Amino acid sequence: MRTTFDFAPLWRSTIGFDHLADLVDSTMRQATEDHYPPYNIERSGEDHYRISLAVAGFGADDITVTAEQNALTIDGRKPEKAAGEYLYQGIAARPFRRVFNLADYVQVKEAAFRDGLLIIDLVREVPEAMKPRRIQIAGGASPSQIEQKAA
Repeated sequence: MRTTFDFAPLWRSTIGFDHLADLVDSTMRQATEDHYPPYNIERSGEDHYRISLAVAGFGADDITVTAEQNALTIDGRKPEKAAGEYLYQGIAARPFRRVFNLADYVQVKEAAFRDGLLIIDLVREVPEAMKPRRIQIAGGASPSQIEQKAA
């Protein structure tokens, strides 16, 4: 099922969000892909996030975590072993690749392996220059009068 979105109202009142349509489109394509391994995304504070992936059967050496600009990629691959005879194999060991799109200024703080979970902590660190600041309003003088006084 394919749904199209009309972004025209958004484009009339925003600037610089043209990549949003591409992001929505890529997310819609990922929704039909494999859901392995299962994961949780939680918000642990105002600017702190945690991704937990259930990677039973994988070790720390079998997983690669790569942080790029606005993307976090997690690859898992088990080394080839001599094939044994399984009577039942319920623990998945197939390779996987999971990509998470990150907002601007979201950085990977650390990654850890605990109790069969790969836990990745993220933090949004907005530079001081990008944070909102209050602009002082000069009283009674127009901007051109202020420029003349400064000269």
